[in-house]
Formats: sequence, structure tokens, C-alpha cells
Amino acid sequence: MAQENNDVKVPKRILSALLSSVSAGVVPRSGAPYIAIGRAEEINSLLDNLDDVAEGGAACRFIIGRYGSGKSFLIQLIRGYALERGFICADADLSPERRLTGGNGAGLATYKELMINMSSKASPDGGALPTVLSRHFTKLKTDLVSEGILPSDENFEAELKRRVYLTLSELEGDVGGFDFASVLGEYYMASLRDDTEKKTACLRWLRGEFSTKTEAKAALGFRVSAIIDDDNWYNFIKLFAALSEKLGYSGLIIFIDECVNLYKIPNRISREANYEKILAIFNDTLQGKARRLGVVFGGTPQFLEDTRRGLFSYDALKSRLADSKYSELGYQNLSSPVIRLRRLSDNELLALVRRLSKLYAQREGLDEPIITDAQTEKFLAKELSRAGASEMVTPREIMRDLLALMNILRDNPDATFDKLIGEITLSVPESEEREITAEDVTLAAKPKVGLFDIDI
Repeated sequence: MAQENNDVKVPKRILSALLSSVSAGVVPRSGAPYIAIGRAEEINSLLDNLDDVAEGGAACRFIIGRYGSGKSFLIQLIRGYALERGFICADADLSPERRLTGGNGAGLATYKELMINMSSKASPDGGALPTVLSRHFTKLKTDLVSEGILPSDENFEAELKRRVYLTLSELEGDVGGFDFASVLGEYYMASLRDDTEKKTACLRWLRGEFSTKTEAKAALGFRVSAIIDDDNWYNFIKLFAALSEKLGYSGLIIFIDECVNLYKIPNRISREANYEKILAIFNDTLQGKARRLGVVFGGTPQFLEDTRRGLFSYDALKSRLADSKYSELGYQNLSSPVIRLRRLSDNELLALVRRLSKLYAQREGLDEPIITDAQTEKFLAKELSRAGASEMVTPREIMRDLLALMNILRDNPDATFDKLIGEITLSVPESEEREITAEDVTLAAKPKVGLFDIDI
């Protein structure tokens, strides 16, 4: 899954954005495969889910790991693979203002964010809704022309309209399907007549931008029995997923990250309402009530395991997501709904810092990396020497420290590697210290992988 060739040439635009994101501790939206080290088993498991969705099924997975352990990175990596495999993707980070459900339209805010970030292979950076709809509309027109029915023919519009509604009629039986199909049909007809105002109104309805049915009717020019709101937005996600096949895509994959914000909701009733929504999504995907839909949640161990405020405080979810007794033997079950991100081995961390140093040299136009292979070993040994680093150190910290070190060596001719390494004192960040749990104590007692026993 990772790039096998360390000397691969990365496009400068992607490389600059990649290193800038990593140096700021931000997950890159492009270029992630160039620094993908380890996680092969996790990636293969998630790719199997993509295959299931492409065959008409559905999937729901939880990626669980500490801050900086690579949850968001893995999500962006899988997002890239999904786009390459012909899926529509949408991603959103939860926040105090964006939840799965809640007062003041918090659930609708998440839906709107998913629509803004909807992406396809042709529009990987988001805003793909008009693109994916236009692709299908263009195909319908092309099929008519290939059958000898030209745009100048008087029956062209009638036949096109018939085929549009024939395609959408299968959605009408689902919850919200009639309004969904009606708005899409109007969007296609407005596209045929080049009615920009009507097209914009239809897109606004699909994005959940109307606050009342009266407002929607005034803009659309016809009555709808529902608008997308805080209570029903997930039903329309399922409709988009079902529609994706008809639009020529493999399915819809949505990624919901920063789920720890649900764990932080102080009100128990509000928090449990969000967990009920997660339960509904989980049941729909595993019971076959959703099709062509994949859902990936990203969260911390507390979000999952805390029996007072986490998912395990909700018995219906705990019974579905708790580890099997056999997992206590130390083996990883990658078929479980929950993927727990293990700490990268010392060898994988070494491969990561060497890969990063070579990419940095490529961006700077250098023939050789600023630090040698021997120095990367010394750098990593220093990073791993901090108190608690054997379990608490994360790839995010190591990559930030490495890029900062190389920037200082580049910008300060009088600075030397040995001087910087010798004078710096490292400690576990306060935020990481607060995350130590009983599980960490158990893990710390396990034998470690040998340091630096691979050849890069």
C-alpha cells in the first residue's frame, strides 16, 4: 500500500502541500500514500469493505486510536483509494457545532459539511455534487444521440425526461425518495433548458440549505413534502448511496472523524441521542437496509471504551463493538467492526523518518538528504528515549520534530545535527499524558520489537 520506491518523484505541488501539512500536525488531503508506512493489514481490511460496497452491500467501521496515532491519516489514505476505485466520497469532522443529531441543526450541519466535501475522482477536492449529476445527465444524452435521437428532434426532450424518471423511479419507495427523485428530475430538466436559477435551487435543496418547506417551494417552483433537516439527513445519505450506482459510481463512502466530540457532550440525553444515531447507521449497514454505502468513524479510545460517557456507556453499542474474549490473547481481529490502531514498530518509524527526509530533500532540490541514515537512527533513538515514549509517542510528533530539525539545519549554517540532538530535552506532551489508561500499563508490560533491525 505504501510507495515501495523511496526515490519516486512526487509532483511539486503535492509535495509542498504534503510537507506543509505534516509540519503543522495537519493530515494532508493529498499525497498521503507517499508517506504511508505500516498499517498494511488495516488498509487491506478497509479495502475489503470497499469491495463489499461495490458489490451492492454496505459496511460500517470504527477506527480507534490516540491523538496523533494516524486515525485521520488512515481515513484520508482510504479516501484516496476509494476515489481511485470509482467511489463518491464525503468526509466531515465533528465539532461542538456539528454532531449526528442535536439542537440548532447540529446534525444538519454535519450533512452540509459532507455535501461540501463530496468528492469524486474528477473532483477530488470537494464540491463534486454538480459534477456527479452532470456525468449521469451527459451519459443519458449521449445514449440518446447514439440511438439516433438528436437534440434537434422534437421528441428528444420527452424521451430524455422519460429515461430520467425511469432511472429515479426506483428511489421513490425509500424514505424521502419521492421528493429526492422529484428534485433530481427537475435539476436534469433545468440542465436541459439551461435554467441556472432552477438548477441552483435544486442543488440548494439537495445540500439541505432550505430552512422551511415554504422557502423551498418558493425557490423550486413546486411543492415538496419534506426538506432535509436534522432528523432525516441520514435517510438522504442512503438515497445518495443508492443513486451512486445509477450515476456510474461504485458507491458512496462517508468518513466521520473527530467523534471524540460526541464523548465530550455534557448532556447525557443529547449524547445518547447521538449514540442512537450511530446505532441506527450500524444496524442499517450490517442488516442490509442500506446499499452501496460505507461509513467510517474515527475516534479515540475514550470515545469507544469509557463506560460512563463513551459508546460503551450505551449497552446496545457495547454489545456490538466490544472485543471478543479471544482478543484478550493479544491477537488482532481485523474483521471486527473496530480497528484499533497499534503503535507503529520502531522499524516502521525508522522507515517513516527516512522516507520523510528524502521527500524533504526532493522539495529542497538537494542531491542528498540533510541528515544521513545514521543520523536518522540517532534522531529516532532520541525521540524514543523520552519518558513513556515506548507506548505514547505518535507519528505526528516524530514527523513534526523531524521537519523542524531539518528546517533549522537548512536555515542556520552554524547549527549542527549533533549539537541540536545533544541539547534538546524531550518529554511526553501534556495532552498525551492525560490519555494514559490501564490499557497502556498492560501494553507497556509486553515485549517490544527490536530497534532498527530492518534494511531500508
